[in-house]
Amino acid sequence: MAALVSDTISELRVRYAETDQMGVVYHANYLVWCELGRTDFIRALGKSYAELERDGVLLAVSDATMRFHASARYDDPIRVHTRLTSAGSRGLAFSYRVMRADTETLLVSATTSLVSIDKTGRLAAMPRDIRTVLEAAVTPADHAQ
Repeated sequence: MAALVSDTISELRVRYAETDQMGVVYHANYLVWCELGRTDFIRALGKSYAELERDGVLLAVSDATMRFHASARYDDPIRVHTRLTSAGSRGLAFSYRVMRADTETLLVSATTSLVSIDKTGRLAAMPRDIRTVLEAAVTPADHAQ
């Protein structure tokens, strides 16, 4: 892990399976899109989530919040803006803005907190080299996106 990243943008298009009976994106899919943003962010730092796990760094979501501003529908182009807002020895926090790509309409603002655990599920400190790269990529939550 070496690259300095302050935010990433992930793009996708709403799939039919992600919509509900009313034709709008089902709310739980926004969490999946946040995961996409989070994994793209980590990859932009120089390692995939799979590589982190092979190195013994397991990250479990401990908290998630979402605020819904507008609806997305089938085939809408979506852009997920992701920032790392804090990093410590045993945890990380991310913020997300899910937008409609063609109109820049804010659909969802979200945050997730993750904890570092070992293979038994207990809290564990992240290796110093990984933590150093993560700490360098932090953009505080109050910083304008």
